[in-house]
Amino acid sequence: MKKIILIAASMIMSAVAVSAQDMAAATETYNNGATALNMGDNEGALQYFREALAMAEACGEEGAEIVANCQTYIPAIAFSVAKEQIKAKNYEAALADLQEAVEIAKEFANEEVAIEAEDMIPQVYLQQGIDLLSAKNFAAAAESFKKSVAIDSTNGMASLRLGMALASSGDMAGAEAAYKMAMRHGQEKNAVKQLSSTYIKLAAASLKAKKYQDAIDYALKSNDYAENPTAMQVAGQASLQLQKSGDAINYFEKYVAMAPTARNVNDIYYSIAVLAQQSGDNSKACGYYQKIVSDPKYGETAKQQVAALKCN
Repeated sequence: MKKIILIAASMIMSAVAVSAQDMAAATETYNNGATALNMGDNEGALQYFREALAMAEACGEEGAEIVANCQTYIPAIAFSVAKEQIKAKNYEAALADLQEAVEIAKEFANEEVAIEAEDMIPQVYLQQGIDLLSAKNFAAAAESFKKSVAIDSTNGMASLRLGMALASSGDMAGAEAAYKMAMRHGQEKNAVKQLSSTYIKLAAASLKAKKYQDAIDYALKSNDYAENPTAMQVAGQASLQLQKSGDAINYFEKYVAMAPTARNVNDIYYSIAVLAQQSGDNSKACGYYQKIVSDPKYGETAKQQVAALKCN
């Protein structure tokens, strides 16, 4: 019996010694984490605190303080590691680290870090998309913006950038939908500007390609979003090519009304005068010929026509 008691006492002493060694190791690892954190080595600190957490949990009540401290530090440090990746523009790594930070923060009931890290995810997709858009990788940029919008549909800037990426990819239906979403979320002025600009570019390209009806349609869409003289000039030129004199006169008159001091205004006056004369509207023709009687290029012709038409 005495022998059995001695053996039991020996086992208890051995267990106490092992427990003390485990606590010493947990403490040392924890302190290494604190040192790494103070030196700005977030990744090293995160690794040490994770190891210290596992060691301290195995020590039961004795390790409770270290466990609590590690559970406080680990989510915040994981979030800091993710932010370092964002700063370095390592977006895929940043997104993975942010998701991990969210999961850890929720596990350790750190609501503040969980919310902050989760809110940053759509911002990372947005920034990734902006960089891809700048690099003219329009398809990849659109995918990043779509992911940002899918998480936070109220971010008008993400929708605006999505519209720009889709427009540059040739998806005007998708771009218009994205721009309209941007309008609903604080980006109306910028979205309207982008829509008008995009459609006028398409109008000019269609005119150059001799797709005259497309040029007119795009020009009118551009003008619907934001009135601009260039759209009216393109529509007038395309109508002229389609021999739609009345439409051409209408668009040209709108052009000069919007841009009365344009460098080519006398060219447009002359075009309107000729078209009106050909259409039998001598009164209108007279009015526009009279505007250019002093022009070095058109003056002599204008004077002759004023005389021929017996303009007052």
